[in-house]
Amino acid sequence: MALRICILETDVIRPELVDQYQGYGQMFQRLFAQQPIAASFEVYNVMHGDYPPDENRYDAYLVTGSKADSFGSDPWIETLRVYLLNRYERGDKLLGICFGHQLLALLLGGRSERAHQGWGVGIHHYRVSESERPSWMTPVIDNRLTLLISHQDQVTALPDNATVIASSEFCPFAAYHINDQVLCFQGHPEFIHDYSRTLLEIRQQHLGDRLFEKAMASLVEEHHGQTVGEWMMRFVAHKPKADKEKV
Repeated sequence: MALRICILETDVIRPELVDQYQGYGQMFQRLFAQQPIAASFEVYNVMHGDYPPDENRYDAYLVTGSKADSFGSDPWIETLRVYLLNRYERGDKLLGICFGHQLLALLLGGRSERAHQGWGVGIHHYRVSESERPSWMTPVIDNRLTLLISHQDQVTALPDNATVIASSEFCPFAAYHINDQVLCFQGHPEFIHDYSRTLLEIRQQHLGDRLFEKAMASLVEEHHGQTVGEWMMRFVAHKPKADKEKV
């Protein structure tokens, strides 16, 4: 039976990009459609107050990236916090990317804030924890994870029960999981090079020439977006040993 994933979309992409990319929910659907694990998806834009009916049941809830600050006080962010905490307390599986990664860390006892390192853009490399390789981290890669990124906020303290999966000097808490329930990444597995390139061109003046040129040059490299997409689906499908023993 196919997994059922609820995508909580936390942004609206720029109007000039809608025809080509539609939105972050659709980007994730395209990513997951290429994975070996079958899944169906429903997208709800929570910025607009759009949430699934209470009677709907999903195998996981995915929180997308956003231009908004995870530590912001916008009413829609406050509403989303309450909703996600309720889902967590019910035992639902939660996935977070960029903004979602930061929001879930903050919500569950960690901290996220504007990073003193400044903007992270282009291709970035992370060290994968040697000791933390759960079975859902398949296919296996070496100790370097590569992802497209676009962020100026970071998680600066993890919840007490979180385990780091990937890190770098620039971004120490780049990926983490909380037992078999929460899995989050700062990078964007759903991004493709052309979309990252377009974002950089739009933000060139804001980023400055030096950072812009370095980020653009990095886009010649490939990234592990497809791999992380598969990890996420395997994480959702994974059943803890305790559950298996009850069957």
